[in-house]
Amino acid sequence: MQENKIIKLTVRDVRFPTSLEQHGSDAMHTDPDYSVAYVVLETDSDAALKGYGLTFTVGRGTEIVVCAVKALSTLVVGKTLKEIVSDFRGFYRLLSSDGQMRWVGPEKGVIQLATAAILNAVWDLWARVEGKPLWKLLVDMHLKQTMLKEGYPAYTTSCAWLGYTDQQLTQLCSEALAQGWTKFKVKVGADLQDDIRRCSLIRKLIGPNNTLMIDANQRWDVNEAITWVTKLAEFHPLWIEEPTCPDDVLGHASISKALAPLGIGVATGEQCHNRVMFKQFLQAAALQFVQIDSCRVGSVNENLAIILMAAKFNVPVCPHAGGVGLCELVQHLILFDYISVSASLNNRMCEYVDHLHEHFESPTIIRNAHYIPPKDPGYSCEMLEESVQKHQYPDGEVWRAIEQQGKQ
Repeated sequence: MQENKIIKLTVRDVRFPTSLEQHGSDAMHTDPDYSVAYVVLETDSDAALKGYGLTFTVGRGTEIVVCAVKALSTLVVGKTLKEIVSDFRGFYRLLSSDGQMRWVGPEKGVIQLATAAILNAVWDLWARVEGKPLWKLLVDMHLKQTMLKEGYPAYTTSCAWLGYTDQQLTQLCSEALAQGWTKFKVKVGADLQDDIRRCSLIRKLIGPNNTLMIDANQRWDVNEAITWVTKLAEFHPLWIEEPTCPDDVLGHASISKALAPLGIGVATGEQCHNRVMFKQFLQAAALQFVQIDSCRVGSVNENLAIILMAAKFNVPVCPHAGGVGLCELVQHLILFDYISVSASLNNRMCEYVDHLHEHFESPTIIRNAHYIPPKDPGYSCEMLEESVQKHQYPDGEVWRAIEQQGKQ
């Protein structure tokens, strides 16, 4: 491996106005503008190699993550890739446990999001240097390998955002069924009678044999979650996702125990700060589906630990995705999980949301409701520079136009 000294780190606030059409709307996020803190690492290599990384946000607050990335950049610039990967554990701890910055969030919050963005860029750079997609880089470092024949099964959330009308739900579900989708997730939690009506509509559309999941995005307290989901049990959801505060391990355990007789599992993880949270959830039998996120915890480093813990407890990993770039990134992790760890597709699937993929150099490929393994070297993080410039906040072309419309 060449030295590949990192000589520059840049970070930009990139936002997409998804709230205008209610894309991404749920019980807790009624007007999300899907966004990223987008990191580029430049090296002194002859080929001018770069590493690209990001962390996902939903609009306001992205500027805070950008500031955190800048604060951590002094720990990155000047190091060589060889130096980093030869002690990746030490480098992870350098970023996540800086003696002063850890006071504002040791392995959680904004500092953890910033750490994820930087580490994602480092992993992308390493995979590019090796000339492999990230999943292949990970698999080649592991002895166990299981062949994947047709891609990794996906489920769709794109049909049933909370802000969509019944007409939109019907149209999108019908189109998805025609495209081969068999697993559907519905956003719930704002109004019980509305949830009953929407779940009834979607269950009738997809039929009794296809899979339905529901997602409350942390809306309820523990008893409310149990009562609410019990009233939705007639629609036979496989799981209730994020039923309560994502930090409440014992609350999730109580919900899991109460819903088990109904055949409904609990899924959570997209808001878990770090591997320690997942350890506690698993030890407490507080979830039946582990939902890793490629940008919430400390990048690949922590997600590998979480995948291994899930295997130890025999709990399936069903990643959270969507947003901006989350599908592109997490596909690498779930491919590694199947090929080198779990070797099982039983009750396993990866979320897919059909938004914003056109802004990436190597967009996710879905065929017959399956993720097709990416072939391009890297972690699939690189965005089209034209898209970045247009959507950079607040001075990009898209945001200037929206500001002008607001003044009219």
